Amino acid sequence: MTSSILHYVYDPLCGWCYAAEPLVEAAAEAGVSIVLHGGGLWNPGVHAPEAKRRSIRETDARIARLTGQPFGKAYLEGLLVNPTSVWWSRPTIAAVLAAESLEARCGPAMIAAVQRAHYLEGRRVVEDAVLVEAAGAIGIDPARFTQALQAVPVDDHIQATRRLMQGYGLQGFPSFLLERDGRVARLPHEACYGRPADFVAAIQTAAGTSTRQATAWTQPLQQGDAL
Repeated sequence: MTSSILHYVYDPLCGWCYAAEPLVEAAAEAGVSIVLHGGGLWNPGVHAPEAKRRSIRETDARIARLTGQPFGKAYLEGLLVNPTSVWWSRPTIAAVLAAESLEARCGPAMIAAVQRAHYLEGRRVVEDAVLVEAAGAIGIDPARFTQALQAVPVDDHIQATRRLMQGYGLQGFPSFLLERDGRVARLPHEACYGRPADFVAAIQTAAGTSTRQATAWTQPLQQGDAL
């Protein structure tokens, strides 16, 4: 599938992106080329009100039932119930960009590391020190990562992702686009939650479909949007 590219529109602090983590991991293991687009669900940093945190808990429970993804006690009984906890996407997306600038194709692993720190360990992933440790967990040198974290063009990246979402009518996170021979189609994934092999099969099927027969294929990504 070297001629196909999976564009993954994500946010590390989106519960449904955590639900999709096994799908992305399976795609990477199958050799799919993945390009990441961080969209910024939580901007700027906010203290989520009690009603919002209650809604998040309900969604997390649904994700756990549907996918088997684990949520740790430190998250459920600590971070999530703490009114001083900050939800802010920008630092986590910057961490993914920094990791990718140092190690090619490690973006999905960095997203997973951030999600593990957040959803399992209940750590404040808006803090640089936590992100440095998450990067170290996937083998990235802490000193180099710290420098890269301050240098990556995260705001430009988020704005480009939002233009991409608007251009293709993507309503939220996660979203997937499959690019083949310079043309792009949205890749439905909702039916694949909890079934990573089905997601890989869906990519393989879509990648093997003739663009002349697939009416969903659209024009190529605009210049600057495929980051």
